Amino acid sequence: MAYRIHFTVEDLTRTRVASAPGPLLELDLALRVLRRRNQPVRFGAWRREVSMHLPRSAGTVLDLVSFMNWSPTCLLPADPGEPQELLERKQAGTERLLAQEMAAIVERRGLRLPGWIARICQEPELLRSLYRGVGEVHDRVLAPYWRQVTDVVAADRALRMRALLDGGVERLLSELSPRHIRWDPPRLSLIVTNGYDGELHLRGRGLLLVPTLFGAEAPVINPYAEPQPILAYPASPGDSDGAPAAAVTWQSNAGAPKSLSQLLGRTRAAVLSVIADHPGVTTRELASRTGVAPASASEHATVLRQAGLITSARRRNTVLHSLTAAGVSLLEAPNKTNAGSRSANRP
Repeated sequence: MAYRIHFTVEDLTRTRVASAPGPLLELDLALRVLRRRNQPVRFGAWRREVSMHLPRSAGTVLDLVSFMNWSPTCLLPADPGEPQELLERKQAGTERLLAQEMAAIVERRGLRLPGWIARICQEPELLRSLYRGVGEVHDRVLAPYWRQVTDVVAADRALRMRALLDGGVERLLSELSPRHIRWDPPRLSLIVTNGYDGELHLRGRGLLLVPTLFGAEAPVINPYAEPQPILAYPASPGDSDGAPAAAVTWQSNAGAPKSLSQLLGRTRAAVLSVIADHPGVTTRELASRTGVAPASASEHATVLRQAGLITSARRRNTVLHSLTAAGVSLLEAPNKTNAGSRSANRP
């Protein structure tokens, strides 16, 4: 199905890329991947692992997410932050809002709100149980793999920032996901999977672009999000042809890369520090800043990437490097007194 978003000049100035992934939006998309069988092979190991450890509350949450074309923002918002804090904040006084939002979503599809969903919205204890269930499902399904999510999203964000710097917001929009998103000024056309075909006029609100790991193969639009509509698109830290994120190593956050010992050495430490200070730095820029040959900079970056400390994204003939969460942790460790405190998502 096709969906068209209309921009004004004011909309272009207010369009931005999310600074961090939203854990509950990512959970929403992850549950859809878990529910459907015809999903990319790269999610296979993750699906097998989490399917064996789902909490009892998962059934209701999965049924709700599967029924809705897009989930209500007062239950699964796109906001970044701590999941439990987000759930507590959204739950406060949300009974009427949740019922209204769910009813509006299904009405646009020509359906009625099922009785079991209406009862959840009407009975406070059932609603509290639903929010608890979302938290429990998040802890089992997404929390153990959050490092993988943040690493992929950070690499994609670096890619988008480079496009924005090189060619402005129009370059950013035109390179989001060429196989599914087409920029034909002043209109952005999407091939979406939620069965919604329509027009959206932003009317000065702009658009929030959210890269996602579990966004699978196509973008998802939420035109009713506040303060501005949300476009979640597949994170693509690969070639700029819109290919989805490459294979992810689905290991628990508790695991430590065995290649960490390879990082010993002054030059390699300098390479890591430059990447920390300049997210999205190119291999050539990395060589210039560390005083080594481009081939040597590329070799050091390869070792760091294999150790899980950086992630690299290709854009045309250029490779961009950014820290992973593990790289940030290493540089912020107490015994790294000369490294200081850095952020993988520093703009």
